[in-house]
Amino acid sequence: MEKILLAGATGYLGGYLLEELLHRGYPVKAIVRDSSRLAGNVSSRCAVMEARITEPEEIKGACQGIDTVISCVGITRQKDGLTYEDVDYQANKNLLDEAIKSGVKKFLYVSVLNGPDMTHLKICQAKEHFVSELKRSPLDYRIIRPNGFFSDMKDFLTMAENGRILLFGSGLYKANPIDGSDLAGICIDSLDNPEREVPVGGPETLTQREIAQIAFTAAGKKPRITCLPEWLGKGIIHLMRLLTSEKVYGPVEFFLTVLTRDMIAPEYGSMTLLEYYQKQWEDLKSTKKG
Repeated sequence: MEKILLAGATGYLGGYLLEELLHRGYPVKAIVRDSSRLAGNVSSRCAVMEARITEPEEIKGACQGIDTVISCVGITRQKDGLTYEDVDYQANKNLLDEAIKSGVKKFLYVSVLNGPDMTHLKICQAKEHFVSELKRSPLDYRIIRPNGFFSDMKDFLTMAENGRILLFGSGLYKANPIDGSDLAGICIDSLDNPEREVPVGGPETLTQREIAQIAFTAAGKKPRITCLPEWLGKGIIHLMRLLTSEKVYGPVEFFLTVLTRDMIAPEYGSMTLLEYYQKQWEDLKSTKKG
């Protein structure tokens, strides 16, 4: 069975990927900045290398004996002064260079749905910069394009808890976000499929109003939805670009942009958004009790 190097194993999707790879019996080497952040007992079931992928010297030899590299490395919330270009592009480029030197056969990268159409956003610009590098490389590649994780939908549940959810436009833009566990399985399945770019969504295509209703249902709250004009969201993005740093406005511009367009991909998986919200709500109540 091919040996896998997994980069980004301590992130949201990376944790699910590591568990699924081990469950399927793949020999795995996880490259992480801090091995103490690995979930459960997985560190005893795989090889672990502590290194910063942003530093080429630290990952020398990381891909020796590796058949396939899987990377879900990227910034969710910026920290340490690093930019999207530093991480989503350059860190992955460092890993790609090392993979080529070591004779790796295949490289799977997790990007974002509609990434080429959203390169005016800093995060998508960096991701697509790396996608271009990967496509030019001699490696057999897979680019997975999810349209959003369930974890990205937590803001709806937070707003529901506070009693009101804010949407833009009519609230009829549609999306079908996917659970990390479902996406992990699709990523690994794609290694044996011929398609090089795979758009991926969850099993339910919902309007934002429907997502809001589901969040209120999970929270046991009366639905209160306010729809704001789309120009307001664009104005907020414009002002934040003028007045704040990329570290501050980057996540906001991405979130507000995907709220004002359809993000629909082929449906996969089985976990529903309601199931996810209900679990998150139970966890939240348990934390408050504790």
